[in-house]
Amino acid sequence: MKLSSYGRNEWLTIIAIGVILTAGVILIHWALAFPVILITLALLAFFRDPDRRIPAQRGVMVAPCDGRVSSIHEIEHFEPFDGPAVCVRIFMSVFVVHVNRCPCHGRVLSMTHTPGKHTNTLNPRSAEVNENNLIILGHPVREHPVAAVRQIAGLLARTIACGAKEGEVLQRGQRIGMIKLGSTSEVYIPKDMVEQIVVQEGQSVKGAISVIAQVSSRDTTTTDAATQDQSEPSTDNQPDTSQPESASASDTESVESQSTEQSEQTTHGEQALLF
Repeated sequence: MKLSSYGRNEWLTIIAIGVILTAGVILIHWALAFPVILITLALLAFFRDPDRRIPAQRGVMVAPCDGRVSSIHEIEHFEPFDGPAVCVRIFMSVFVVHVNRCPCHGRVLSMTHTPGKHTNTLNPRSAEVNENNLIILGHPVREHPVAAVRQIAGLLARTIACGAKEGEVLQRGQRIGMIKLGSTSEVYIPKDMVEQIVVQEGQSVKGAISVIAQVSSRDTTTTDAATQDQSEPSTDNQPDTSQPESASASDTESVESQSTEQSEQTTHGEQALLF
C-alpha cells in the first residue's frame, strides 16, 4: 500500500505506535496482537495514495478527489474569474482516498488560505464558513483563469496540506495536496467554458479518473490576429524599399525561423487550451 507523502508525519507516528503496542500486547497474549495490527492498518489506509490512470481525451476536466458529488450549482459572480462559474462540490468520507489532484492542465496563478470554522461539511453552508484553501489555475501560456480548486476542512478533517506552488505548471491528475481524514473539495469552471457537466448529484467519482465536465477553450487566437491586422499600417502607395537579393535571402531565413517559433508557441497554446 502506497502512502501519501502529505501525511508522512502522521503515518510514521501510527506505525511507531502500532509496533510498540503490538510488542506490548504480545507479552500478555499473542492473540491480542491481531486487533492492534488491524487498527493500525485501518488508520494507515486513511493515507493511502494509489496511482491512477488519467484520461487522455482532450476537452475534459477530471474529479479532484474521490467521493460523492454533493452539489452542482452555478454562481452568478465568482470573483477570481470576474464572471459566472459552475461549481461541482465533492464530499470525501473518511473511507475514500484523501489525496487531491489537479482537474486540468494549468498554471497556478494564486493560492489563498482562509482560516475558519470546522463544521460538518454535509451542511452546504460549511463551504462558506469553514477553513479552506483556494487554488486558481490559469492557462499555461495566456494565464487567464480556467479552473479553481477549493480544499475545505471539516468536522474531523482539520488539516489541509497543499503541495502546489504559485507559478507552477500542473498536469491533469497531478497530486496537489491532501485533506486529512476527508471533508470536501470543490471545482469551479468559468461558465463560458462549460459545454456539459457529465456527473450528477449523488454520483460517486474517483480523483484523476472520473470526468466531471466537458469544456471548450477560450480561443483568443482569432481575436489576437484581427487586432494585429488592424494595428499594421497599409503598404499601399509606399515607396519600394526592397533589399538586394543577398539580404533578401537572409531576411527569408529570419522570417522562417520566427514563423517556426510562433507555430510551436501556438501549438502549445492550443494543446493547453484543450487541457
